Order: sequence, then structure tokens, then C-alpha cells
Amino acid sequence: QVQLVESGGGLVQAGGSLRLSCAASGRTFSNYVMGWFRQAPGKEREFVAAIRWSTSNTYYADSVKGRFTISRDNAKNTVYLQLNSLKPEDTAVYYCAANRATMTYEYDEYDYWGQGTQVTVSS
Repeated sequence: QVQLVESGGGLVQAGGSLRLSCAASGRTFSNYVMGWFRQAPGKEREFVAAIRWSTSNTYYADSVKGRFTISRDNAKNTVYLQLNSLKPEDTAVYYCAANRATMTYEYDEYDYWGQGTQVTVSS
């Protein structure tokens, strides 16, 4: 049974940093693309970043490029999202997701999802 468990969210002031973690279990993810999405109240879920597990190739939304960094740790089967220079508009629930093949921003291409972790940025 595939499980993605996010952690690391919290309340931070604008300009601050957080590191989100996504612990993956239940299968081998070496052929997967891992993504981070976010959803703010009243808004649609939006793509943040993705990483191909096997090559560490990455892909970012323009809104976070240069501020957020996605990475993975093979030994821990964990994907990270480092959030720097946070802005109030980054406030959202952040979700980890996995899909079998495609480096994509389309959320319906992802097969597995975590439960989400709340990030709140105060001004």
C-alpha cells in the first residue's frame, strides 16, 4: 500500500523559511516522478515543483522558481521541498504526490497523494 506522509509545515513570517518532507513507502519509487502541489482556500490546487527520482531532474512553477528547491534522499525514501523567502501568498496546504512516468504540472496525472501539511505565512 503506497503511503505519502508530509510533514514540516507551520507558521512563519514573511521572508522566512521552512522545509517540507514527504516520506514515501509501499513500493519502489525509482521510476516515479514526485511532485509538490499546494491549495489555498477558495483556490484550485496548483503545481509547485517536481523531481524525477532516478535522475533528480527538476521542474518548477514560475511563481516559486529561485525561492523553492525540491530534492530527494534515496536512503530515506524522502522528498523535500525547501521554501525560502516566503510570502503571504505562499500560504496553502502543501501536498506531496507521485506519478509513474511524467514530469508534469497536471495534478490529474499523479496517482498517489499525501494528506497535506499547512503552511501559513504572516505579513
